[in-house]
Amino acid sequence: MNIVIQTPSPGEEDSVVIRVHCMTEGVIRAINLLKSPESLPVMIGEQNVLLPVKDVFYAESVDLKTFVYAEKSVYRTRLKLYELEETLSHGDFLRISKQVILNIRKIRSVAPAGDSRFQATLANGEKVIISRQYVPALKARFGL
Repeated sequence: MNIVIQTPSPGEEDSVVIRVHCMTEGVIRAINLLKSPESLPVMIGEQNVLLPVKDVFYAESVDLKTFVYAEKSVYRTRLKLYELEETLSHGDFLRISKQVILNIRKIRSVAPAGDSRFQATLANGEKVIISRQYVPALKARFGL
């Protein structure tokens, strides 16, 4: 594979051109990574800030409010969970229950939790349950 990086002319927009004979999993992953946003709008008190997506462990909907969990902090976002799912669908995020979207890069381990569910232990030690209806998607994502 040949990789060419060029600097655009002043005033010219950044662009990516991918020329391949066959769409492989690696190419698809690269395209999805390029489509993913770099940050999410969250709130600290009444102030809006941008949280880097790479810092997000998971997002959860509770009582019609959406929260974004980082390693040691919890933020509120005005986005609905389905909006977050659409925004993050090209990256490393996967719905694991009706209320939770998980960053699969933050998973340390996965173990059965009974009743056809799984429990994921995250890099920060937190544990989340993967509902049985979402287990097949998780297995497919990990190639199991």
